[in-house]
Amino acid sequence: MDLGAFSVSLSVKNLAVSKEFYEKLGFSEMGGGMEMNYLIMKNGTTLIGLFQGMFDGNILTFNPGWDSVGEKKDPYEDIREIQKKIKSSGITMVNEVDESGEGPANFILTDPDGNVLLFDQHR
Repeated sequence: MDLGAFSVSLSVKNLAVSKEFYEKLGFSEMGGGMEMNYLIMKNGTTLIGLFQGMFDGNILTFNPGWDSVGEKKDPYEDIREIQKKIKSSGITMVNEVDESGEGPANFILTDPDGNVLLFDQHR
């Protein structure tokens, strides 16, 4: 199963302060924007998302159809196929993708320790 790009989505109190902190660690902005209250930042192949006021807690994020530098990956495994495989393994979903649809979609599950995993396909 190819889950695509991996990042950690961090819920931050102050986007500008967090951006400055992560820039000091060598991260640079690659997506989002201050006006949208989120930034996607990268350092090599490491991706983090900084999100102000969008959700509580931190989330492990997988983006089917993207590689580690945010480029489209072809071919790629559609999120609906990934969901079917995960469900068939007995994992319970928090929310599900309509498997009859196509294009952008997302689903969420939690691991045994309560960590949130977001599977978010943008294409």
